[in-house]
Amino acid sequence: MFPKQGEWTEEVYLEYEFDGLVEFVDGVLEFLPMPTFSHQDLVAYLYKQLDKFIGHRRPSEVYFAPIRVRTSTGSIREPDIAYIRPSRIENRRAPAAGADLVMEIVSDAPSDRERDYQVKRDEYAETGIPEYWIVDPGTETIIVLKLVGDEYALHGEFKSGSIATSVLLPGFQINVADTFAAATLE
Repeated sequence: MFPKQGEWTEEVYLEYEFDGLVEFVDGVLEFLPMPTFSHQDLVAYLYKQLDKFIGHRRPSEVYFAPIRVRTSTGSIREPDIAYIRPSRIENRRAPAAGADLVMEIVSDAPSDRERDYQVKRDEYAETGIPEYWIVDPGTETIIVLKLVGDEYALHGEFKSGSIATSVLLPGFQINVADTFAAATLE
């Protein structure tokens, strides 16, 4: 009924509605872990903060997963939070062509940590996404990466007691302690 792993095409992937987060990478479907309540608390808090900041700066939009974003590698990712300018959305029923800022909340499993810290970092950089936030509940750290050329450079590694800031969106800042306090950490 379904293609074998490695044989999925983008067209077939886009035809299906999945229960949960499912990303498309090199003909393979990657089934992401079901978010926990803490994960969703963090997504909600960060989304509200970013959306409130963007507010009057529309028509750029802030979205939360599941929202499909196409990378230059041909993958389709579903970042936890994505700030996307309208020029990246050619068809509102199709994946956006990249994003302008993405945030990923790191899950506990080693494979999930590797995906967020390395695999997605490389894909997002290659796609030209100007800013990537890695929000790590395990270390209560927010890492903000800015695109320099075709690689990310560290803008800041922010821990409790500090304020995470954006390069792309001057004036956008997040209190790290408040962010992790918004979630009942497990």
